Amino acid sequence: MTSATNIDARGQRLPAVVWPLLFGNFVIGTGVMVVPGTLNEISSSLDVSIAVAGQLISAAALLMAIGAPVMAAVVGSWDRRRLLMLSMLWYALMHLVSAAATDIGELLPLRVITMLSPAIFTPQAAACVGMLVPPHQRGRAITFIFVGWSLASVLGMPLSAFLGGTLGWRSAFAVVGVLGLVSTVWIWRSMPRGVKPPALSTAAWGQVFSSRTLLLCLAVTVLSSAGQFSQFSYFAPYFKERLDISPGALSALFMWFGAAGLLGNVLMSRYIDRLGNHRAVMIGLALMALGLAAWSMGSTLATAAAVCLPWALGCFSTNSAQQARLVSLAPSLASGSIALNSSAMYAGQAIGAASGGWVILNGGFMQLHWAGFAGLVLAMLASAAAARAARDETVGLSGAAIASPVRRDR
Repeated sequence: MTSATNIDARGQRLPAVVWPLLFGNFVIGTGVMVVPGTLNEISSSLDVSIAVAGQLISAAALLMAIGAPVMAAVVGSWDRRRLLMLSMLWYALMHLVSAAATDIGELLPLRVITMLSPAIFTPQAAACVGMLVPPHQRGRAITFIFVGWSLASVLGMPLSAFLGGTLGWRSAFAVVGVLGLVSTVWIWRSMPRGVKPPALSTAAWGQVFSSRTLLLCLAVTVLSSAGQFSQFSYFAPYFKERLDISPGALSALFMWFGAAGLLGNVLMSRYIDRLGNHRAVMIGLALMALGLAAWSMGSTLATAAAVCLPWALGCFSTNSAQQARLVSLAPSLASGSIALNSSAMYAGQAIGAASGGWVILNGGFMQLHWAGFAGLVLAMLASAAAARAARDETVGLSGAAIASPVRRDR
């Protein structure tokens, strides 16, 4: 990643605080993807089927889906420095505890409560950074900190897959815990004190839920996430069955996917202001749909890498563009709309992981990509409808709808 990524169209650098937030998203993303990356080892170690082990993904995602908007309301008045630090500390400690779990009955509830942190950190970091930069830098700043998720797919998920295949899944969980402790210290030392985005009133939440444009944007996130995770949740067992892939080769494939995802997110961060948010989202969705449509052509390691490419280019960049779209539509509603978008993303993951397990049991691995493709096509239709609705609907709030102005205590 070049330093130019941190410079906006006017030649101005983003503030240094974006870096610990980017790293925090890297740790969050690595922890979220540690289960898909080690699913074969978890299944074998705990003596459960792949479909049962996959419910670690769907159960955790369901908690994140419910927790993101709830926690946005609960922690609305908290100092963001303290909030982000504590959520990362919880994430670190719970991964270390989870590494000691002896059966699925212990690991499942531990995994669920661990996911309180992503429900808080990712949406609140995005809402927070939007308040720390001038309006002309918001799109770039938000997409920039989401590069952390792309880096997680480049480095974190391949590392998890490699550690899981060589040292066992517990080592992968422990590494996430250590990274979380590093992130905790960095956030505490770097974030300014007293950053408190506006707390949303009941009227403001009502406006979020009454906006057709925002609801259609959230539908895009649910559908695209469900489509992706019906296949993505089962990458490791899928490639194990179809290609009889080794842990090293699987790690390399994950790294390839992540590198393309990182490239897609960097390109999105650089060109989103020129493309416009609606068009940027549609491009990302189309790339993912293309990859899933061609998925069955990946019969060797080389062809599998080729069909992964368009999907990976759109995977993380689309969600970054979605976040920027929501902020640009209604900056005053960002805390709520971004939390709901995170909720929608995690709800889609839960739906995708659960439906993917059902497809495996009833139709086999080779049918997964068609379920994913259908989800992406529906997401494209919803995104087109959101763009039309945005032209007809004014999204915004009067000052009375916000409980308190942004505060930054010195």
